[in-house]
Amino acid sequence: MKVSREQAAQNRENIVDVAGALFRERGYDGVGIADIMQAAGLTHGGFYRHFASKDDLADEASRAALAASARRWRQVIDDAPERPLAALLREYLSERHRDAPDRGCLLAMIGTDAARQSDAVRTGIGEAVTRMIDGVARLLPDRLRSTRRRKAAATLAGMVGALVLARAVGDAALSKEILDAAATELERGSAT
Repeated sequence: MKVSREQAAQNRENIVDVAGALFRERGYDGVGIADIMQAAGLTHGGFYRHFASKDDLADEASRAALAASARRWRQVIDDAPERPLAALLREYLSERHRDAPDRGCLLAMIGTDAARQSDAVRTGIGEAVTRMIDGVARLLPDRLRSTRRRKAAATLAGMVGALVLARAVGDAALSKEILDAAATELERGSAT
C-alpha cells in the first residue's frame, strides 16, 4: 500500500521522536534499528525509505532532541523575566527532569556516548552546546563577553554534570541534595 507524502512525513517525525527517546534511555549503541522501528509501530524494512543509516537517524534525532530542549529553556526563561537564570537552573536541576531521562536533556543522558559517534552527531551536539552557552551567557550580569562566556560554559557543565550525578546515585535524598546544591551554587557563582 502506497503511503501519502503527509503520512511519510509523519512517520519520519515519529521515528525521529522515538529514536531520540530510546537513545536517551539506552544510549546510541544500546538500541538497534529494529527496536526503533518497532517502538514507532513501523516495519524494520521501512527504515531505509527515511534514512540512509542509523548514523543519519542519530544525527537527526539528536538535533531534534536538543532543539526541543532549547524550546523548553526559552519557555522557562520567558516565564521568569525577573530571575531567568535561577528559573532555568531550578527547572533543569529538578527531580521532575531527573526522573524523565527519555524526554530530558540529551547531554545528561548520552554525552559520553556521543563522543564515540559520527562526526555529524558530534557536530550537531557541538552546535547545540554553543547555542546553550550563548543562551546562558545572555542571562549573566553585565561584564566582558569573554567572562560571561567562560562563566556560561562552566554553568552549563555544572548543570549537566549535576544531573548526571543525581541520576547515577541510588539514594533519593543524596540525589536531591546534589540537585539543590548545584542549583544554589551555580546561581551564586553566576552572580559574581
